[in-house]
Amino acid sequence: MNKEVFDLWTHVTGECMRMPTITAYTPAEKKSDGAVVILPGGGYGGHSPSEGEAYAKFLNDYGITAFVCSYRVAPHRFPAELSDARRAMRFVRYNSGKYGLDKNKIYIMGSSAGGHLAALLSTYFNDMEIDEPDEIDEENFRPDGQILCYPVIALLGSGITHFGSGKALLGDKLAEMGEALSPNLIANSSTPQAFIWHTFEDSCVNVINSLVYAERMKKINVPVELHIFPKGEHGLGLAEDIPHVAQWKQLLLNWLEYNNFFY
Repeated sequence: MNKEVFDLWTHVTGECMRMPTITAYTPAEKKSDGAVVILPGGGYGGHSPSEGEAYAKFLNDYGITAFVCSYRVAPHRFPAELSDARRAMRFVRYNSGKYGLDKNKIYIMGSSAGGHLAALLSTYFNDMEIDEPDEIDEENFRPDGQILCYPVIALLGSGITHFGSGKALLGDKLAEMGEALSPNLIANSSTPQAFIWHTFEDSCVNVINSLVYAERMKKINVPVELHIFPKGEHGLGLAEDIPHVAQWKQLLLNWLEYNNFFY
C-alpha cells in the first residue's frame, strides 16, 4: 500500500477550520482499473477513521485503489461539503491516467452522514458556483456507483431522520432546505446503482433511511442491492467484532465483481 495526501483545493472560500484533503491509497497488487472515493461519517461534525482509512486499507487488500476525502464539516454549512465531494470525484478522474484508472469506474462510498453525502452526490445535480475553477473542475462529478453503509438519507421526518446531521449540514436552514437535500426525494434516472447495508437495530440512524432510498430507486428503475442485518448498533465500520454483519465486505466484493469492477 502506498499513501499520498493532497490538498483538495488550491483555495477555499472563507474561514476554513480544516483544509479539505484527499488521500490516495494504492494497492501493492492492483486488480481493478476502478477506484472508490470514500466519505467518512461523523455527523457532519468530524470524520471517523474507522469509516475512512480502514475502508481504504480493506479495499487495497483486494487490489482496489481508494481515495479518502476529508471534506469540510461544521461550522461550515452546505454547499461546502458537497463542493468538496464533487471536487474529490473530479480529482480522481483528472488523475486517472496517473493511477491507471478507467474514468467510467469511479464509485463513491460513505457511512452514516458520509453516506448522506455520497447519496447526495449521486442525486443532487444542480449547478453550484465554484470560485476560481481550474481544469480539474471540467471533469464529471457523477459517480458510476454508490456504496452506502448505514446512511443518513432523509433530513426531515419524525422518527426517521438523524437531526444532528441535518442541523450540522444546514444549520437554521434545515426546515427550509431539508426536503431538497434528501436523496430519497430527489433521486432520478441519472442516479447511479447502489449497494446499501444497514442493521435493523440501529438506534442512531433508523434503518428506514435505507428502505425509503431503496424504494425511491425502485420507482425510478435504478438497481439496488440492499442488505439488512438483524443485530448491531450504529457505526460498525468493518464490523470485525460481529461476524454476521462483517459479511457485508464479501457481499460488496461480490457486487463489484458482478458489475465488472475487477480485471
